[in-house]
Amino acid sequence: MNTIAPSIRSYMLAILSLALYLTTTAALAVPSFARQTGMQCGACHTVFPELTAVGRTFKLGGYTLANMKQIQTVGADGRLKINAIPPLSAMLQTGFTHLNKQVPDEQNDSVEFPQVLSLYYAGEISPHMGTFLQVSYTQQDDNFSFDMADIRYANLTILGNSNMLYGVTLNNAPGMEDAWNTTPAWTYPYTASETAPGPTASPLVNGFMDIAGLGGYTLFDDHWYGAVTIYRSAPLGQQGAAPSDGSVSNVAPYGRLAWQGYFPNQGYLEIGTYGLYADFSRGRGGNGVDRSDKYTDLAMDASYQQPLDDNHLLSMHAIYIHEKQTLDSSFLSGLSSNRNNTLEQARVDASYEFGHRGQISLGYFNTWGDSDPTFYATSPGAVDNSASGSPDSAAFLAEADYLPWDNTKFSIQYTGYTKFNGDSNNYNGNGRSASDNNTLYLNTWFMW
Repeated sequence: MNTIAPSIRSYMLAILSLALYLTTTAALAVPSFARQTGMQCGACHTVFPELTAVGRTFKLGGYTLANMKQIQTVGADGRLKINAIPPLSAMLQTGFTHLNKQVPDEQNDSVEFPQVLSLYYAGEISPHMGTFLQVSYTQQDDNFSFDMADIRYANLTILGNSNMLYGVTLNNAPGMEDAWNTTPAWTYPYTASETAPGPTASPLVNGFMDIAGLGGYTLFDDHWYGAVTIYRSAPLGQQGAAPSDGSVSNVAPYGRLAWQGYFPNQGYLEIGTYGLYADFSRGRGGNGVDRSDKYTDLAMDASYQQPLDDNHLLSMHAIYIHEKQTLDSSFLSGLSSNRNNTLEQARVDASYEFGHRGQISLGYFNTWGDSDPTFYATSPGAVDNSASGSPDSAAFLAEADYLPWDNTKFSIQYTGYTKFNGDSNNYNGNGRSASDNNTLYLNTWFMW
């Protein structure tokens, strides 16, 4: 067996001991990981899916920490080491949505049953390799589809006098491999209605889909984290994608840099940045010259966790994203009014966890940028139309969660818009106000 393997296990166990001292233990996790490690779900999570120090270390270590019976060969030629019980689990979410004003020709007080039904294969594959795979059925799509994917190799070495954890990841979304709740795959709110109207404009990095990426990452001295992943289009249900259909031209690089640290009063802080560049080829412009739309997203983020006592935890997150759009192809094709646009977004949230059984949280987001009557408009009078061509939207969010058991969560969430697709009143040109889209959402979340 590789002599590094005991080292990475010892490293993770040391971090586990420290983290259990510094953090509270409440709430949910993918049960596959709990079965594999023998730890309660709250060791890795505060309220799912926000991670504790243990959860972050477990993820960066490749999901390989195990404390269960394994099937393995021994000796110098040992080539097999797998969990005796497959790391499988399931999730079921149901939802109820009430809008302040009904969408024309659509049902209000809609019920989603299920909203999402997911199957997971999550845990160790072999020494140093693990995975988090999710296949989901949604009521909106009425089919199963490949959802989240992160397959990684991780190992540990010594550089100078400091530990350096390093790894390779194959995943399907920017930030999927990240260990903080400030990158796109894991930001607040962690669940939301699938039937309520949502703002049209959002930075590309927040919803970059149908892609696959291969990258590497490292955590140096338990403080400095860096990652680079290169993405290509991987549209589901297609043999391949022609460049003219909006697929990524060549590759889309994503980079991440973050610093984390603990403080004597048991507080935890992370500050970082991440960025994405994508070039979408959409055919030829004038004089037979290839044209494309280019997006450059740059973000800054911060996380803070402060245990108040053995049963109470305060968590906060902040994100700012700046996007530069160079729309040569869309402009020449008449799909945008401007050749160049900018889009900005700020998001903040704070949660207070109490008694290992509940949580209250507040959030706010604001999206703003250059007006583009062609790029952001849809059909005149439609619920998602921007009559002014402005991408501006803003809303406050409030949520209360109750967890009677570690694998069961009941939530009530309210979203109140102050601006929607460019305006507070008559934003769609047909008399609809931003507040008409205010949403009361009830969710049940079961994991087993």
